[in-house]
Amino acid sequence: MNLPVSQRAKNLRQVFVLLLLGVVCLLAAWLIRPSTSVYPVGVLALGVGMLVAAIFNPYRLLLAGWFTTLLGIAIFLVFSHRIPGSQVFSAYTIAMGLGLLGIAMMARRGYVGAGAVTPGLLVLVVGIIESFLVANLTPHDFVPFMLSLWLPGIGLVALGLVYLVASQIISGA
Repeated sequence: MNLPVSQRAKNLRQVFVLLLLGVVCLLAAWLIRPSTSVYPVGVLALGVGMLVAAIFNPYRLLLAGWFTTLLGIAIFLVFSHRIPGSQVFSAYTIAMGLGLLGIAMMARRGYVGAGAVTPGLLVLVVGIIESFLVANLTPHDFVPFMLSLWLPGIGLVALGLVYLVASQIISGA
């Protein structure tokens, strides 16, 4: 299946932005090492990075970027102690609800198909992670990793590489 040249260019620009933002986050995590107790920005930075990359191709990553950014805001507010621990469930539920409302609007505009399973998968992953956290089944460094710049660094580079390979396979190169 061959893509039009303009679509391939959009895909490659998106790959470039993902890789660039990922490398910037990795360098910041390695050189600056911001404290995750003061700056719990890992999930938020991953979501914002996906949203920035979605500017170049809104049909890819817009949905996941929107959902992850809203969840990242809730995580930032909870772990920076701006929302009390007793309100964690409410904050996450509100973030996921707003995320799903945004995804419904994206579906109306045609950015997402009506039968998209990604929203359900995202909510399921969040629920599984939360249940593992509550049951203390996660590795010792899991939460600090999720709150650090290592998460968006590795995540954005991985997404960039996956989309690069997918673009090469689809374009027939």
